[in-house]
Parts: sequence; structure tokens; C-alpha cells
Amino acid sequence: MKILLFYFSGTGNTQKIVQTYKEALEQEGALVTLGALPDENGELSHVQFDDFDMIGFGYPIHAFNAPANVLAFAKSLPRMDTVKKGFIVKSSGEPVRMSDVSSLKLCKILKKKNVVVTNEYQYVMPYNIIFRHSDEMAHKMWSVAQRVIPIDCREILSGKPHMVRRLFMGGVLAWFLRIEHWGARFNGRRYKVTKDCVHCGLCVNNCPTQNITMKENGKFTFGKNCLMCMRCSFYCPQNAIKIGFFNGWKVNGPYSFREPPPSALARQDKHASYCAKAYTRYFRDAEKRIEQNKSE
Repeated sequence: MKILLFYFSGTGNTQKIVQTYKEALEQEGALVTLGALPDENGELSHVQFDDFDMIGFGYPIHAFNAPANVLAFAKSLPRMDTVKKGFIVKSSGEPVRMSDVSSLKLCKILKKKNVVVTNEYQYVMPYNIIFRHSDEMAHKMWSVAQRVIPIDCREILSGKPHMVRRLFMGGVLAWFLRIEHWGARFNGRRYKVTKDCVHCGLCVNNCPTQNITMKENGKFTFGKNCLMCMRCSFYCPQNAIKIGFFNGWKVNGPYSFREPPPSALARQDKHASYCAKAYTRYFRDAEKRIEQNKSE
């Protein structure tokens, strides 16, 4: 089976998930082509969709929706000559039920393109905004994802559908929360660079929408195309970028995802009570799925 998997990743979580998908699918004999968004070199415009049996989409959940650029890219796709099966892979900082509606708009767009989504999966990965997850939690999230993804990939290849349950009226709430797409552009223009900046240009080069400009005098301007993917502030080596109205939620610096030493585990996670029931349910269900797979 030949699979085309498009994806957008803000700070790397979705990319880690998608790359693991590629490895797991190919381990089962599939041929996987990854298409990273944004398509800066226009390579994806020359893709021959008839050459693929299935099309996948991966994205980080933004305000219980797919990011604006993912929806825009889906709209730009040609209508397939024949019906293609599709699947969706999502990453999010919390496993709440509202996340299940994040794909509604994308599914509708893809249906018009003759792509019918039959499988959908969500993986919890550490936050790049709101607060910083502990090293222990980040390691646990990634460890679980790595064990569950091969199971989900085998399910996709077997042809067994797997769709999430939608919340009642969840689509209405998701539609309302897509105001975040406009809000991101509004708030993005209020990003600022502090005096700690060393003018390395990393934020300019990494911005997926080319929204950041560094002038000759060292001043920065932020345009109106911000996605609030957090790539600029998250990876700033000097923690020198203020993210507008949400600066109090800023998270800076990548996660190692390695198992922390015992001394680190002794420190209590100050956010341990945040969505505690949802995290407990997510990890419990994941372990149950892993154990069931062992017995099959």
C-alpha cells in the first residue's frame, strides 16, 4: 500500500508522531511519502494522487480545531478522480473530549475532495503554550505514543475504521472557537522582541508563514499571518520573544523526552491536578489497548 501523509508541526510534537507513523507503517510493508507543510518549494503541487492508495493528515490541535494553514492546504487540493481513504493524526497537550471535534471542518473539506476519512487518532504530547509539562510527564507521553502508534498503524492497514465520538453540539463550539484563526493573526502582530535578543535570526528562518522580519537596524516586525504555532518563542535561545496577550502562558525551550533521573522525579509537578481525570483516562485507555494487542 502506498500512503501519502501530509503534516504540519509547530514545535515538533506532530513531526515526531508522524515520523513514528512512517516507520511503523513501513515496518508493516507500506510505502510512505511525507509531505511537510508549508510546502515552501512547491513540491507537493506536483504530487500524483492517483499513485497513492491512502492519504493522511497530521496536525497539532489549535483551540479544538485544525490549524488555519492545514485547512487552507486541504482546500487547495484537487478533487480526486477516485475515492481515497484517509486518516487523521492529531497531537494535543490535553486529552479532553472537546479535542474530538477538531477534525470536523477538515473532514468536510476532504469529503469534497473525494477523500473519506475512516480513521482518526489523537496523541497527547507536552505543551508549548499555557504551561510547561514536567520532564516525567513528557517522557510518559512520548513513551505511550511510541507503543500505541504501531497498533494504530496496523489497524489502518487492516481496513478497520476507527473514528472518535463527537460531543453533542461540539461542532458548534468548534465553529465558534475557530475565531482563534483570526485571533492568532491579531495577537501575532503584538509579539515583541526584548533586549535579550542576540539577533541570531532563528525565529525569522523558522517561521512557517514567513511572518517575522528582521530589519537592517536589528528591529523586528511581526506581520498579520501568525498561526500562534509558538515555534519562534519556544525555540528562542534567549527566551527573548513576548507573545502578546498570552505572554503569561509562554513556554520556552524544547523537551528532552528522556526518562528523568530519580532526583527529578522527587520534585512535585505543580500542574499535577490540571485535567487530572482526563490524563488518567488517556493513559489507562492506552495501556488497555496495548495489553489487548499483546493477547491478539
